[in-house]
Amino acid sequence: MKDLNFNADKVLAKEFLSNFADANGEAKYMNILQEVANHKIRAVQIDLEDLFNYKDLDEEFLRRVTENTRRYIGIFACAIDELLPEPTEAFHDDDHDILMTQRAEDGTNNADGSDPHQKMPPEIKRYFEVYIRAPSKGRPFTIREVKASYIGQLVRISGIVTRCSDVKPLMQVAVYTCEECGYEIYQDVTARVFMPLFECPSKRCSVNRTKGNLILQLRASKFLKFQEAKIQELAEHVPKGHIPRSMTVHFRGEMTRKVAPGDVVELSGIFLPIPYTGFRAMRAGLVADTYLEAMSVTHFKKKYEEYELRGDEEEQITRLAEDGDIYNKLARSLAPEIYGHEDVKKALLLLLVGAPHRKLKDGMKIRGDLHICLMGDPGVAKSQLLKHIINVAPRGVYTTGRGSSGVGLTAAVQKDPVTNEMVLEGGALVLADMGICAIDEFDKMDESDRTAIHEVMEQQTVSIAKAGITTSLNARTAILAAANPAWGRYDLRRTPAENINLPPALLSRFDLLWLILDRADMDSDLEMARHVVYVHQNKESPALGFTPLEPSVLRAYISAARRLSPFVPKELEEYIATAYCSIRQEEAKSNTPHSYTTVRTLLSILRISAALARLRFSETVAQSDVDEALRLMQMSKFSLYSDDRQKSGLDAISDIYSILRDEAARANKMDVSYAHALNWISRKGYSEAQLKECLEEYAALNVWQIHPHTFDIRFIDA
Repeated sequence: MKDLNFNADKVLAKEFLSNFADANGEAKYMNILQEVANHKIRAVQIDLEDLFNYKDLDEEFLRRVTENTRRYIGIFACAIDELLPEPTEAFHDDDHDILMTQRAEDGTNNADGSDPHQKMPPEIKRYFEVYIRAPSKGRPFTIREVKASYIGQLVRISGIVTRCSDVKPLMQVAVYTCEECGYEIYQDVTARVFMPLFECPSKRCSVNRTKGNLILQLRASKFLKFQEAKIQELAEHVPKGHIPRSMTVHFRGEMTRKVAPGDVVELSGIFLPIPYTGFRAMRAGLVADTYLEAMSVTHFKKKYEEYELRGDEEEQITRLAEDGDIYNKLARSLAPEIYGHEDVKKALLLLLVGAPHRKLKDGMKIRGDLHICLMGDPGVAKSQLLKHIINVAPRGVYTTGRGSSGVGLTAAVQKDPVTNEMVLEGGALVLADMGICAIDEFDKMDESDRTAIHEVMEQQTVSIAKAGITTSLNARTAILAAANPAWGRYDLRRTPAENINLPPALLSRFDLLWLILDRADMDSDLEMARHVVYVHQNKESPALGFTPLEPSVLRAYISAARRLSPFVPKELEEYIATAYCSIRQEEAKSNTPHSYTTVRTLLSILRISAALARLRFSETVAQSDVDEALRLMQMSKFSLYSDDRQKSGLDAISDIYSILRDEAARANKMDVSYAHALNWISRKGYSEAQLKECLEEYAALNVWQIHPHTFDIRFIDA
């Protein structure tokens, strides 16, 4: 191996920075340096892809940068020092600039040139930080694959962030002043710990033989923002029978505050060793620890607020929004491999979209997140739906009833291993803040643990008073729960209340409680079996008549929809109030009510209507949205209604006739429009084809007349 000439490499770095042109022919890095000179930005990111595509590429130089990255960051920083242009815009002087001006003036009279401690280190003059970013080609490493051969090299790792420390200042250059000679002494700090200087090393003090006392000047020292995080392997990368590995990551400067616990990220950085310090060093002996010095952070799923739509995505969303059938298309694109459940998927789509949060003047909040509970027989794909929704949502946490305690869901008080203080560790509901928390096997949770969810579902906070910590954490999360009925399967001989087996206080908090019963039906069972066999053979869903949208497109569409905040117009107030009253009346008349209707149900109708308006990119809620919300509420208990009708001996046609007659009598009208008729019967779970059959059959009996074009109904008064 030939001797490395770092000066020659600095010349190469300067050439690259000054001559590299991007696809548009602009000097990319010189533009960045101009921004740095104007104090607009601090971070200078050097892409290795740019170095790879550089016309005068020296491949050896690229290899050296990749394998000895820490050293080459310093070389690039020195090159930038020499290349930095003059500022073109005026900016306010901060403390750092004033100190630097003063040092420049004092520098001439106190530098006797002999002492290295008196030379001002280049780090203290720099306003910028250099990051070298790994190319994004190829698959990132798992934590298990990063071994000793990668020490000092630039690596790319994917994983999930499990903990994050606060951002603290980390000393980079310590500055002292001597009480005797008045000189400024500089000390570079490269490790996590350093030994402060006590005696003045300047020439004057050594000649006079006075051991000058040094005072550390915190104001003049240079500090960097520093944050420590732990990253853990993703579940799919862990081999059989192993537990996930974790690695410490250090973020410095502009890289801090980029990640939060629960984020799935891809990091590029330098893999470095670090000796243990303090008491841990005595215990560890010769063993050293390793960490990753982060250079760039990429999030796999962006939050809805951070979504920036590219040009082609905006066009695609505009095209989708103009499509009249977008509601059905989006719903059918959710888990297309799962057969049927069209209305359940519509409800889950609305759960992803949500309604706007309302904050009143007196500080009271009304939640906008929808909560849905899927209660059904075994084998109706509840857990699969939950898993799919977690994949689509940008922030989702999946837990099961038996596997999580009340503390695991809300927050636990733990001892911090670094500082030995008592700290709060957020549980699943806190991690899913502004996202979705899916809880499977909801019925198998202990009663004491389930009470922890009550507060989160309505107030959307987690209040804690433990170990001297009294606080309230945000948990603005939408809860999606899946449960089995009380006896494993739904028992039709018992009342719905006995079957559901959840306390009314919890049930009233769910906007939709969806009962999915597994009934033996020749036609639907055949269709379903064909669908399942097809998916097994081809590993994809059968043709839906359109191309299902990718999860990334769904996320982009939902993020655009969530920016709207629809309101209910005056003319719909009476309509919604009447609909709510009629639901209460029906429940009061029934011997075995299927649902538990409270004022929360009214809020649920408003929330679902607002979510539907968001999907249409509309600022106001329309009557069709309210009708669809009411229809979804009726359909959630559809499998029970159909059974009630069979018991009462009414066939579908007779039942439709009785519905229309009752509604007409209630409104005291002889004329019923076709649209109203369709709305009434669809709420009870009947189709348009059945309505038309009923109209023809009873028109033949001369019970009513039908308009030949509009299909409006006029009762013949007997």
